[in-house]
Amino acid sequence: MSKRLAKIINDINNILLPRVCFGCNAHLSRGEHVLCAVCRHELPLTDHNFSEENAVDRIFYGRTPIKKAASFVFFSKNGMVKNLMHHLKYKKQEEIGAFFGDWYGSLLKEENTLKAIDVVVPVPLHPKKEKKRTYNQVSLFAKQIAEHLQADFSTELLIRTKNTKTQTKKDRQLRWENIKDAFQCDTSKNKGYKHLLLVDDVITTGATLEACARTLADLPGVEISVASMAVVE
Repeated sequence: MSKRLAKIINDINNILLPRVCFGCNAHLSRGEHVLCAVCRHELPLTDHNFSEENAVDRIFYGRTPIKKAASFVFFSKNGMVKNLMHHLKYKKQEEIGAFFGDWYGSLLKEENTLKAIDVVVPVPLHPKKEKKRTYNQVSLFAKQIAEHLQADFSTELLIRTKNTKTQTKKDRQLRWENIKDAFQCDTSKNKGYKHLLLVDDVITTGATLEACARTLADLPGVEISVASMAVVE
């Protein structure tokens, strides 16, 4: 009876406050979540995987010892993914991160080419920024991936100590200067991890992930791979 009542309440809520697609603003049908079936089909998925070299790997060549890198979707200046990222970061639509993480995590599990991951670590926000935003937009994405990979999830291993300004209009060198000393690793939270998956929202120049990876490389014997929701084309 409780399930039936919950369904009725959900249907009433959908009538009074209809859920809409973050891609096209069409009303979502029952069973659809975040994106309608059409927008989900049109989402610009990459063909990156963790067995073959790809464009995300090449971003980090010669810069930091990252074992493997990949990204879920392509980000463009005018497109559905930009709209999704904007709502995720600035409109308190944290469910988008969970939606992407569940989808990408299931693909990684099915692909089965990513060497066993011990822990998934989201790129942290500075405490002041997280308090203002009320959440880290990467956390649910990383947490869902960890669940699919049956790995630990840690928000304590990597700490952001520098509250940097936005990187949006900076070139690669300025991004690196802005971010290079922004993180610390809390080695007391290390449980003997051997393979760590570092996760971010959007990769542009890779400066943030490079700074994080260099910090985490101090952990003895650890290998670092990278995944992101999106990568700029």
